Amino acid sequence: MKERIRNWPLWAVIDLALIILFAILGRREHEHALDIGGIFETAVPFLAAYLVMTLISRPWLTINRVWPTGLLVWLGTVAVGMALRIAMGSTAAIAFVIVTIIVLGIFLLGRRLICSLLSKRSAKQQNA
Repeated sequence: MKERIRNWPLWAVIDLALIILFAILGRREHEHALDIGGIFETAVPFLAAYLVMTLISRPWLTINRVWPTGLLVWLGTVAVGMALRIAMGSTAAIAFVIVTIIVLGIFLLGRRLICSLLSKRSAKQQNA
């Protein structure tokens, strides 16, 4: 358990970097400026939503779990992020919502799945 407590901030930083990457890729795809302000404007609602959902999930125990924590963090990040985005005066076209669900799902759940597989592999090697 101490290992999880010690490493959870690193995994949270990786997730935050993936959310920023999502914002960068989206802005680049739509030929928006890749300046810090624009990236920040796109990413902030999702970064804030991620932080709230992660802290609610007790990350020191669950940061790498796919089920149910990863699923809740992913869907909560999308839902709360979209609500914050709209509250901040941006749009949330259905195509953007769909792309957000898919990309953040791949990023946030994919990272957890990879960690889970590597953890299981490491446990098998230690037991062998």
